[in-house]
Amino acid sequence: MAQHPRSDLDILVAAARRQGVSRRGFLRGASISALALGTPGLLAACGTEGAQQTAESCVSKDLSAQEKVVNFSNWPEYIDVATKRVNGQKQTVIPTLQEFEQQTGLEVTYNTDINDNAEFFAKVRNQLAACEPIGRDIVTMTDWMAARMIGLGWMQKLDLANMPNVEANLLPNLSSPGWDPDREYSVPWQSGFTGIAYNAKYADEVGSMEELLTRSDLTGKVSLLSEMGDTMGFLLKIVGADPEDFTEDEFNQAIDQLKQYVDSGQIRRFTGNDYIRDLNAGNLVACEAWSGDVMVMQDSNPDIKWVIPEEGLSLWSDNMMVPNKASHKANAEKLMNYYYDPMVAAELAAWVWYVSPVEGAREAMEKVDPALVDEPLIFPDEQFLADTWAFMGLDEKTRTKYETDFNQVIGS
Repeated sequence: MAQHPRSDLDILVAAARRQGVSRRGFLRGASISALALGTPGLLAACGTEGAQQTAESCVSKDLSAQEKVVNFSNWPEYIDVATKRVNGQKQTVIPTLQEFEQQTGLEVTYNTDINDNAEFFAKVRNQLAACEPIGRDIVTMTDWMAARMIGLGWMQKLDLANMPNVEANLLPNLSSPGWDPDREYSVPWQSGFTGIAYNAKYADEVGSMEELLTRSDLTGKVSLLSEMGDTMGFLLKIVGADPEDFTEDEFNQAIDQLKQYVDSGQIRRFTGNDYIRDLNAGNLVACEAWSGDVMVMQDSNPDIKWVIPEEGLSLWSDNMMVPNKASHKANAEKLMNYYYDPMVAAELAAWVWYVSPVEGAREAMEKVDPALVDEPLIFPDEQFLADTWAFMGLDEKTRTKYETDFNQVIGS
């Protein structure tokens, strides 16, 4: 996109400006606890009351029996697609969703309107905080944002009896995250890695994140991700800290280092999924990128290359959840259950090239595409995972402070 998405902080600042308060004055006067994105204090400051919800305070009615539909919001380039001819016209279809519709009689509206966790949060937070529908039955959020939304009481508790495939086939290492230990509110869609992509038509190989941020021939032609955990994990690595266990001083050192790279003009912009178009066109020649995006890009552009940085790979998961006031919860659970059939999971993984969370998908891949059975970006073994890391879990107050610092540096 041409401009950075507006952060939660910017939305608050804009509201303050309408009352004659400057950004600096707002930041100076706001307490850290009031800046906690998504907390009652923050949303009340925006005129939205009752941010925290419970099953008792926000009751949802399921109309699945009468309305045979599912509204699914996901990230771009994150599902299988194919082209077929209908009445002589080429038409893009999603084979796995077509099969689901034929099996169940449900109609799926599939939206690719999630480009960035914080951006999507800003889009729907006022409705969710006020116990109002957002027009979606499934949203797909990365671990830290899924944790935040569940913590705010904005997601409906799932009926595991409607999802026997999930209970039987969810990989054990994904079955009990600290923020949803019994997977009562979330089901992993895919997991993935964050590393480096470059366009070989315009740049030589980039071997490390530090090289991406210092090589003079790349100045003004690289991008980093607007996801704080992804980008700051690598910056912590650059200053010699551990992204899984770091101190506030180390984070501040990493933020200062990021500011130096921004001030030097090395970084063209910070992005969500939207780096794809610019990297293909050569407007960006190298960037911080997500593994599956790059593998899909290579199908149409062999100049796009994927690199495992010297600093290692960031590991994360995106999770399907049913928001409060979603009207088709049982239908959504049918869809979640469907994607945990190992054969369906293999068909999806063969297209998106992300880590499948489904036990048995590797064996099913023998029938779908045998060449991918040993692909570590889809089915990583313990040796491959040894060079990965996940960003340290943070309490809400600390995360808010770190995100505020990060957003100030990246200019969102």
